[in-house]
Amino acid sequence: MQILALLRIISILVGIVGFTFSIPLAVALFYSETQVISSFLIPMIASILFMLAVNIPLRKKKIHLNMRMTFVIVASCWVFASLLGAIPLYFSGAIPNFVDALFESVSGFSTTGATILSQVENLPRSINLWRCQTHWLGGMGIVTLTVALLPLLGVGGFQLIKAETTGPEKGKVTARITTTAKVLWLIYLFFTILQTVLLMCFGMDFVDALSHAFATLGTGGFSTMNSSIGSYNSVAIEVICTIFMFLSGINFSLFYYAIIRQFTDIRKNSELKAYLGIVIFLLISVTLCIIPVYKNFGTALRYSSFQIIALLTTTGFGTADYTLWPQAAQFLLFLTFFIGGCSGSTGGGIKVIRWVILFKQSNNEVEKMLHPQGIFTVRLNDNVGHKSVVFNVASFMIVYFVLIMITTFIGCAGNLDLFSSFTGALSMVGNVGPAFGQLGPTCNYGFLPDFVKLWYCFAMLAGRLEIYTMIIFFLPAFWKK
Repeated sequence: MQILALLRIISILVGIVGFTFSIPLAVALFYSETQVISSFLIPMIASILFMLAVNIPLRKKKIHLNMRMTFVIVASCWVFASLLGAIPLYFSGAIPNFVDALFESVSGFSTTGATILSQVENLPRSINLWRCQTHWLGGMGIVTLTVALLPLLGVGGFQLIKAETTGPEKGKVTARITTTAKVLWLIYLFFTILQTVLLMCFGMDFVDALSHAFATLGTGGFSTMNSSIGSYNSVAIEVICTIFMFLSGINFSLFYYAIIRQFTDIRKNSELKAYLGIVIFLLISVTLCIIPVYKNFGTALRYSSFQIIALLTTTGFGTADYTLWPQAAQFLLFLTFFIGGCSGSTGGGIKVIRWVILFKQSNNEVEKMLHPQGIFTVRLNDNVGHKSVVFNVASFMIVYFVLIMITTFIGCAGNLDLFSSFTGALSMVGNVGPAFGQLGPTCNYGFLPDFVKLWYCFAMLAGRLEIYTMIIFFLPAFWKK
């Protein structure tokens, strides 16, 4: 029964992802990109038929999931979605090497935004749209989308979403998990439509505007232009993207609280306060550091704000080569690789809330030294937090940095220099996209050996799924009954 549940859910997800091929397919038909039409049409039809062939015979069987099967399903869904996403890239000839196509697809779905391409403007418009669309699908979560569209998962749906969403504490926004998933996706869709319209108002055509809205709201960073957002040289477009990147780095549950006018929960949110504080600190500091470069406060603010938000939220868009900025500014940007967005956002990284918890616990340890008989707790959102959350965060940080060390070694084995390999590892596991050195904002990942790209695929998926969902398969205890 568990195998049937696995097959059924994977087939549903494959069918949903395959159906979304209809969007780039429509663009390919509109622009007469005949060479790529079959690359979208055939896998779309095949995936939908596969879903129907599996689900029609099993439609009356209820799905019941245990915890072990939950991890298997979520990991499998992301692997199969990435493989499916690579098919149009490979068979269209846009990326003739399948490992490269898989890397690009994984980078898209994981919202990393690292690319092996150097000339994206030469690609068919439908292919570029699909690249950005993978960000949008992966940003809010492909399993969350499946739960939102199909309530058949019942209680098991909450376990699936917990295994996919980010942050140390995960709960429901509404009483029903399917309603929660729908609410989050509707907010996500609204922001996407709004940004698309705004970008069109300031010069982008519909396909480019939609592509960049997909990449922004998914905090991915793929662009239809070789020089990313900087190609447009438009203050208005940069401001729009900066605002929506900033919003995408916030826990989407808070937007729901704003809609139902539950402002107290927003005001008390510890993570949001820290997120705003980090942004303000970095904004002031980096702007002051790069004023000598741009000779003007306004221009320095323009470039610093965009790059700070792009890296902090792990979007990875670029308007300037920050590796040419003063070392102090580069160091401050380097710190963003260790932070990331908020839990429950589409941003990657360690997450702001984990640093909040660690700093609060560190303060408690100092207080205990001064007052040994005192009782101190970590308070989150003006409530006393569970001690287990501190242990959860500590263990996560250990596993996170162990994976970074391993990924750094793999990069060095692929002939990257140490600094490039280390920042590349931070970028892959944190789903940032650009790094420093050989993997800087003006470079790409195409020159890396295939074994490095394949490991980076694993690292990107592990980072997107909060590490444990991917590495749990390597633990002997997972396979014991």
